[in-house]
Amino acid sequence: MPAVVSLSDHKYFIIRILVQCLRNDSDYCPWFCVHKMVPSSSKALIHRSFGQPENVIEISETPLEQGLSANEVLVRFLASPVNPADVIRIKGVYAIKPPLPAIGGNDGVAEIIKCGPDVKQLKVGDWVIPSLPGFGTWRTYAVGKEDDFDRIDKQLDMMTAAQLSVNPCTAYRMLEDFVDLKPGDSLIQNGANSAVGVYVIQLAKLWKINTINVVRDRENLSELVEELKQYGADYVVTEDDLSRNELMDQIWKQVPKPKLALDCIGGKNASDCLRHLDFRGTMIIYGSMTKQPLTIPASSLIYNDQKFKGYWMTRWRHENQHSPEKSSMLEFLSKAFKDGKLKSAKTIPVNLSDYKQAFEKIANGKNEGKIVFVMNE
Repeated sequence: MPAVVSLSDHKYFIIRILVQCLRNDSDYCPWFCVHKMVPSSSKALIHRSFGQPENVIEISETPLEQGLSANEVLVRFLASPVNPADVIRIKGVYAIKPPLPAIGGNDGVAEIIKCGPDVKQLKVGDWVIPSLPGFGTWRTYAVGKEDDFDRIDKQLDMMTAAQLSVNPCTAYRMLEDFVDLKPGDSLIQNGANSAVGVYVIQLAKLWKINTINVVRDRENLSELVEELKQYGADYVVTEDDLSRNELMDQIWKQVPKPKLALDCIGGKNASDCLRHLDFRGTMIIYGSMTKQPLTIPASSLIYNDQKFKGYWMTRWRHENQHSPEKSSMLEFLSKAFKDGKLKSAKTIPVNLSDYKQAFEKIANGKNEGKIVFVMNE
């Protein structure tokens, strides 16, 4: 007589299988369960030499290892932006030179596709960002250790998540780590329409800090001024305005002189910003787009007791890979984005296969926003 199998036995069997699937145990997960397909290869943007990205970047397809070590995960990249540091790295003039051939990209968001048996903090379907720079995010798939990634809130907009680990964090740290800014205080920054600059404006507005924002003069200046004010900028001035004492004095009658100056341009622009820094104020240098040196007059050091410090997000990330400060920062920024208190800088999505056009736009300075590679593979 055949064994009688009750409905409850079937339920128990199905529940057991589903539990195995949720634990990411692909050996027990049957075909009818929702499971991410494991690809056989990955496409990536690589460079075999240093030079202009439009000249040295090429697309390459390589096989993916089908087996994972115990603590490894397979991820599928969703979107990865092009940051100024990425371009400088490809040119070979960055502080850190990657071994060649190298995959481009430091920033990006990926989805967990498969986990090794010893992976505890991540699961299939989680969204993650690289915990350290230099991972190589301009690719469709990658295998890495669990420790290589930070889990983030997957309710974030994909374009926002892709940029989370660099520009918003840079703005956050520069406002948090150097000067004890109080509501009503002021800061001045150049490169105010850059991605970092836009996040500085928004965070400062959130924390009730006045911002004086310096931009280059241009044909559509009025449009740019309006755009920055929509983000929360209090004052927007041009490089030439910095030398117009009457105009700047009108600003200082309404808000205090800045305790903090943020410089990503260098040269005369930075020196002119310095002229308006308050007594015992601090200037943070986090870039040098003009590649011109900052000239510091002796009076800044002797009479005004001003301080000058450099900031490099790459170093901070290495020193704080899994620190509580990093976790609280990512949590704060993610919540601010979700609550609508922060808005992403303007982005231009580009298919990974259209990389040539993207780098040509960057080389010609014709991109009106941050280019983000989207992986539609």
